[in-house]
Amino acid sequence: MKIFITGGAGYIGSHVSIQLLDAGHEVTVYDDLSLGFKENIDERAKFVNGSTLDLYHLKKSLSDNFDLVIHLAAYKAAGESMELPSIYSNNNINGSVNLINVMLEHGIKNLIFSSTAAVYGYPSYLPIDENHALNPINFYGYTKLVVENLIQWYAKLGKLNYVIFRFFNAAGYDANGRIKRVEQNPANLLPIIMETANKTRKKVEVYGDTYDTADGTGVRDYIHVSDLALAHEKAIDYLSEKNSNLITNLATGEGYSVLEIIKRVEDLISTKIIYDVVKKREGDPAVMIASSKIAYEELGWEPHFSRIDIILDSMWNIYKGF
Repeated sequence: MKIFITGGAGYIGSHVSIQLLDAGHEVTVYDDLSLGFKENIDERAKFVNGSTLDLYHLKKSLSDNFDLVIHLAAYKAAGESMELPSIYSNNNINGSVNLINVMLEHGIKNLIFSSTAAVYGYPSYLPIDENHALNPINFYGYTKLVVENLIQWYAKLGKLNYVIFRFFNAAGYDANGRIKRVEQNPANLLPIIMETANKTRKKVEVYGDTYDTADGTGVRDYIHVSDLALAHEKAIDYLSEKNSNLITNLATGEGYSVLEIIKRVEDLISTKIIYDVVKKREGDPAVMIASSKIAYEELGWEPHFSRIDIILDSMWNIYKGF
């Protein structure tokens, strides 16, 4: 298939691109490099430097008879979204509207959209499944939910077929070392721990140690980015074969606390990780784990690389070089 990937130079997008190229698809990466790196784009892919906010360039770039679009381009820092809502609404919502409308102009009906666990908000039960109430507690999650709703409306009107993935905590790196650059200004725990381990930053801030968990720190569900990439390959097959729509979580259903992750990294690299316990952040639930039963049943997907030790080892293999 001929596939157009927005945000394909980013952390998740570069892994998705490699997965699809390995599977024999023809890939065009569309990215403005504001968060991604040209070095992470596989040489087999075509690269177009562009933004979803540039309507003229988007129309020109999507005119090349694509079969399917994967939309990964977005700003994704939850805390920042609360400080800069206008930037997030413009990039995440307006950029998505532009993309979908241009897709339809060019007769492209199939869309895979990268959403987020943040659409759920505080869990009312665990593990979270796709029937859980949608009540985002940060503006980033809200922007993703708006786009989810937009996509579903276009589908009701017969304009789109879609797969929407609600990612949990993506982590890890390509096992073959083909991704050369790490994330810029990470806001997630695991890359922050890795930056502390390689001395890029001085310490990890642990947001609270009085949660109702075994060690008092928050528990999260981590999934290897290569497993996310595999899910996209499965979703392409699903859309081409079933001509149907799907919303599913991508997670493992297993949780690890902040202190447990820190201890595992210390054991991995035989180095002490310096951390300070600071005030809890508003909007952080004690535990966030999810079911991916729909992905298993409908896509035939299951994670292969998401054991926490595999995730951490793959991350350290790249971070130790910086």
